[in-house]
Amino acid sequence: MDKKQIVLTGGGTAGHVMVNLAIIPILKQDGWQIDYIGSKNGIERNLIADIEGVTYHPISTGKLRRYMSIENFKDPFKVLNGIRQTLGILRKTRPNVIFSKGGFVSVPVLIGARLKGVPAVIHESDLTPGLANKLAMPFAKKILATFPETLAHLPADKAKWIGAVIRPELFNGDRRKGLRIAGLSEAKPVVMVMGGSAGAQRINEAVRAELDALTKSHQIIHICGKGNLEPSLKKYGYMQYEYVGEELPDLLAATDLVISRAGANAIFEFLALQKPMLLIPLSKQASRGDQLLNAAAFEKQGYAEVLYEENLSATYFTEKFNQLVNASANMKVNMQNYQRQNATALVIEEIYKLAK
Repeated sequence: MDKKQIVLTGGGTAGHVMVNLAIIPILKQDGWQIDYIGSKNGIERNLIADIEGVTYHPISTGKLRRYMSIENFKDPFKVLNGIRQTLGILRKTRPNVIFSKGGFVSVPVLIGARLKGVPAVIHESDLTPGLANKLAMPFAKKILATFPETLAHLPADKAKWIGAVIRPELFNGDRRKGLRIAGLSEAKPVVMVMGGSAGAQRINEAVRAELDALTKSHQIIHICGKGNLEPSLKKYGYMQYEYVGEELPDLLAATDLVISRAGANAIFEFLALQKPMLLIPLSKQASRGDQLLNAAAFEKQGYAEVLYEENLSATYFTEKFNQLVNASANMKVNMQNYQRQNATALVIEEIYKLAK
């Protein structure tokens, strides 16, 4: 190729950005010019816009709401405007290929790619495709899946199972440094609590309600989401963060057990790092049910205990946590038997194939 120009897209949640974050350093090292199309105010802008060597382009985008709102009637016009903006960006950047991680910002980008004749590849993390990827699939040349079961839900002529893309820096954490950062000791095992990029109020409440019981035997790193800190809650062995960035590899290295939502990218990262999990997936009332399927798959393979949100109470939370502690040794054995593909290399390989 005379030039190597790529447009990345994806956003709405951190999960729709993490794979892009994993491949950006490799693309930069290989000499690609990188543009990123995201929303004006989404989390992807916070995570991507300041990366050196990546040009961020905000566009108008719609959103799926599971409730009645006047905004639902405005969204088709936002998507049309996003397509128009995408076409302008693609005329200017003239990319060889587009890589999409999903989220509603990706829909106008994939439509624009088809209109401009730019080949596109989609990555689907969840066990079943989300609505945004379903809408975008007809405009893509290739669709890559994290779960092998996902292939049953994808067009056979486009689909390929590659496994989970894991950010390489997560394997470089230092346990002692992580303990030092969090102000914790080697005396007790460490539990990391994560509620996703936006936090999870019910998980936060359950952890804090049972904090005295939890800290008798464990130390807690609590990533509670933006605006969810409890400044008055100061306790030895308990550290709160709204969000964790560059410290995450070290904090994960210090972590023995995880309590988390069941977003696919996050739980596959915990699996790769062999962190036994208690998963509390988003309910059907709050989502399309993808996390329920993800959690069930991990529970079936012996990687996790599952607590359904409708059953979440302080006492049942403690009961399920104790089950996690008791099952953690067997979970680690199961995790050691997990055969992980080099999904990152396979993504880069598909990008090169389409670009040529």
